[in-house]
Amino acid sequence: MNCIFYIMGKSSSGKDTIYNRIRLEEKLLPVVLYTTRPMRENEENGREYHFVDRSCFDKMKSEGKVIEERIYNTIHGEWIYFTSKDSINLKKGNCIGIGTLESYVKIKEHFGEAVVPIYIEVEDGLRLARAVERERLQTNPKYAELCRRFLADSSDFSEEKLKEAGISRRFSNEGEIEECIDEIKMEMRNWIK
Repeated sequence: MNCIFYIMGKSSSGKDTIYNRIRLEEKLLPVVLYTTRPMRENEENGREYHFVDRSCFDKMKSEGKVIEERIYNTIHGEWIYFTSKDSINLKKGNCIGIGTLESYVKIKEHFGEAVVPIYIEVEDGLRLARAVERERLQTNPKYAELCRRFLADSSDFSEEKLKEAGISRRFSNEGEIEECIDEIKMEMRNWIK
């Protein structure tokens, strides 16, 4: 049976970098989610996300194509993130996705034991420093949204919610990222048949 390796962690924990490296090095199929939020600099439609508008989301939902959705009331308006049935095809091979704890739970409900959690952890002070540095590089930094996301992570990834979701294994990304990636790859090889 093919697997969906699902990478999660608080904002600025290194999820995107880890996801991209492992996806390419292990030749895994990407799970590309949908969002109604604006594209950031250096993002590409269909690579990080499928960027759509609200009417597209509403249509896909009414057609029964949406597996899970999350709506965030941000400083810049309502942003929706969602997984569509066309985002994942286990018949083609092992997949890798990236998302929230909430999305992981819904995808696991849909696909069952094929979904393997990869939870990335980083100490909050280090995460905040990384987030500010990344945002500073944007042409129009959105510091208020950065702060909202940072604070929301405390609730979204609380110890209680991690326990409820069955997340016990954690991968630290506080040191060299290579060590974290190697540890994740070793775990993944336990699942790939």
